Amino acid sequence: MSFYEEVVIDYLKADRALFVNTNCCIQLNESNNPDGSGPHWYCDAVTVDFRAKTIFLCEISYSSSLGDLIKRLKAWHESWRLLCIALCRDSFLPSEWSVRPWLFVPEKLLPLLLRRMGQATSAGTPHFIPRITTLEMVQPWQYRSWHRIGETEKPPAIPEEMQC
Repeated sequence: MSFYEEVVIDYLKADRALFVNTNCCIQLNESNNPDGSGPHWYCDAVTVDFRAKTIFLCEISYSSSLGDLIKRLKAWHESWRLLCIALCRDSFLPSEWSVRPWLFVPEKLLPLLLRRMGQATSAGTPHFIPRITTLEMVQPWQYRSWHRIGETEKPPAIPEEMQC
């Protein structure tokens, strides 16, 4: 786990309505061994928001190209229905809850991320609208550690539908 992953995990855990499973394996085909079962991913964190009844697939990136993040989102988009089924099957999560990625990237990479999002969802209708939070917002001095009330506003570069 990289330094920034730990900072993001602490940020997520500061909201007591969220429960976090780090480095969670999501495998499309049911099997005891993900390495031999077919497509699978180790998600930086699967976060369950009991307040919003939403399951978040949290990915953290500070790569200047965001290449691996875009590849991950593309793979998820191509297998979205099976991914949601597998997540509920293996983690015993409610199937009626919504699932969406939650991306954590540096603020300076927001324009690049927003431009490249179209590559991840191809030309069709996207299966998900990710939530985006900048890495600058997760610094421990930016929020109260026991409930995150008072955290700073998200930058205006993040579209409204990607903020909530």
